[in-house]
Amino acid sequence: MEIRTLDPSMPEVKVATLKKHGDARGFFSETYTHRGFAAAGIDDTFVQDNHALSATKGTVRGLHFQTAPFAQAKLVRCTRGAILDVAVDIRVGSPTYGKHVAAVISAELWNQIYIPIGFAHGLVTLEPDTEVLYKVSNYYSPENDKGLLWNDPALGIDWPALANPELLSGKDKIQPKLADLPAYFTYEGPAR
Repeated sequence: MEIRTLDPSMPEVKVATLKKHGDARGFFSETYTHRGFAAAGIDDTFVQDNHALSATKGTVRGLHFQTAPFAQAKLVRCTRGAILDVAVDIRVGSPTYGKHVAAVISAELWNQIYIPIGFAHGLVTLEPDTEVLYKVSNYYSPENDKGLLWNDPALGIDWPALANPELLSGKDKIQPKLADLPAYFTYEGPAR
């Protein structure tokens, strides 16, 4: 497994490329090992696995996060299809507050993205029938389930033209813009 930072200005968000060992029967892949991720500075304890299917290419999900005491880090991968995955820094006082990083995560690339606490997470499907599996470091809490408007111009996210606002969930259509977002997270300095 190779784990790398997407952008040096936002070293908390990382992409892991996994190894596949194949033969005539198919393949085997170790998709998660606490020891391997901890060595790369990702020491979360994941407590829940989620699985989502988006049937239609261009489906947008997000930008989502949970607040304390149920804040979640996420480890996201595709088992079928592909997504453009986006992480937005929403930690007040961070030098990258309101900035984002994005990466293509796909079954073909066999990679995954780590989204730490303090970041909003969203995606758009690049292929039909895309399946996304993700681990979270805390349990789902409806009261703490929050979001950020996916296409807020202040975020400057270059969503692909195929991103279809008609496929948004009701809650994702009415999320607040960054300027209206309460200070749910505070930057505590660079990771040590």
